[in-house]
Amino acid sequence: MIETLKTENIRELICQLCRQFYLLGWVSGTGGGISIRDGDRIYMAPSGVQKERIEPEDLYVLDLQGNVVEGPQYEEYCVSACKPLFMNAYHLRNAGAVIHSHSLNAMLATLISGEVFRVTGLEMMKGIEGMNIDDTLEVPVIGNTPHESQLTDSMARAMREFPKTQAVLVKGHGVYIWGKDWKQAKTQAECYDYLFAAAVQMRRLQL
Repeated sequence: MIETLKTENIRELICQLCRQFYLLGWVSGTGGGISIRDGDRIYMAPSGVQKERIEPEDLYVLDLQGNVVEGPQYEEYCVSACKPLFMNAYHLRNAGAVIHSHSLNAMLATLISGEVFRVTGLEMMKGIEGMNIDDTLEVPVIGNTPHESQLTDSMARAMREFPKTQAVLVKGHGVYIWGKDWKQAKTQAECYDYLFAAAVQMRRLQL
């Protein structure tokens, strides 16, 4: 059951999270972002804007089919280019929130991995749904494309091939992470980022 929040709180929450993610380096250079589902409505930031500076009235509201039902009154704005990727998580995983991170840790993790990122034996794995430290965490890595929307099919295919995954990495780009609500998505994003950083450091130290 998706928790229903007050509309004004969701808008402010997304702005707050974008500011936090900017400080973490996840949404710099207008890239990255977060989308939250509230009942039969989905909230997304506009595309190509400074995420740390967005205001509640800048957000788009979509229905569950991805159609825009509300949007900002600025001609230069358009809905997030990540929309089809966010919708994958809503449709295929019944997600309550999706985070797209351009974290340097995530990007570097794709460069030390083949088609799958794997790690085991690390405490922070316990922050990922269904994982414990004696499991092997697997995150599929898909190839990048010139335009975000062109990743839609390969991301969906990876999600079907890895039914336990809570994330999909994009080579040389970043990562999409989802959860049952924004709290779980944020928690898992933080844990994944730690694990990506650990893997990169372990490779550097030849551990």
